[in-house]
Amino acid sequence: MPVKPGATIDPRATRARVLSSAVQLFYERGVHTVGVDEIAHHAGASKLTIYRNFGSKEGLVEAVLEHRSEHIHRWLTAHLEGVPAGRERVLALFDLLTRWYARDGYCGCAVINAAVETRHLDGPVRQLPRAHLARYRELLEELLAGAGAGRPEALARHLLILIEGATTITAIDGDPAAGHDARAAAEVLLDAACSA
Repeated sequence: MPVKPGATIDPRATRARVLSSAVQLFYERGVHTVGVDEIAHHAGASKLTIYRNFGSKEGLVEAVLEHRSEHIHRWLTAHLEGVPAGRERVLALFDLLTRWYARDGYCGCAVINAAVETRHLDGPVRQLPRAHLARYRELLEELLAGAGAGRPEALARHLLILIEGATTITAIDGDPAAGHDARAAAEVLLDAACSA
């Protein structure tokens, strides 16, 4: 998307375009296989613009992870707001994820994929996936407390394992049935926790 001659350059729009390109390319092909040159070309920007806005490729990866994590949590929260608190809201989370797994081009969780690819790095690129999972646990704890589940902290960890397992299995197998399996297992755990 090159900028047309004579067009006014909007730095915020350019930064957003670079971020959008990086989000797409990293998700489709991975962090290590996509270089700054390709992102610049895809975004219709210069490498200098990327370095000016993000400092380095690692800085761009950090921005992508922040963007994706925020997007995922906003999406989940927005869709769950319309479901009454209780057991059904917890299970609605699994229904949402299963619909996501069935989308064309599904490649797993961008945040977790990047965490695996960049496991040798330190700093924010390693901390952001941890924060992403912590936000997931907090959301699950809130949903479980609303459902009257005993020990929501422990159960939230168990459900997160089901979610991340289904997310990864679907990315590998290409079959969203893992989402249904995770939901069925979540029902068993939830029923046991609510009756205890």
